Amino acid sequence: MASKQISVGVGIPMIIVGALMAFLWAPTNAEWIETIEFVGGLIGILGVIFFVAGLMYTKQPVLT
Repeated sequence: MASKQISVGVGIPMIIVGALMAFLWAPTNAEWIETIEFVGGLIGILGVIFFVAGLMYTKQPVLT
């Protein structure tokens, strides 16, 4: 059972914000372009990690 709150509430917004930072904000600032791209990419990667973690989340431990 996936956690929609983690996937939709945290993961997807972080992916969107990271992409917007890397592709839209970074080219407008020539002095800090590498730093803004790095931070945007990092936020996007963390968003993907939160999204996948939300898909794998279960309230009860899985017993095999």
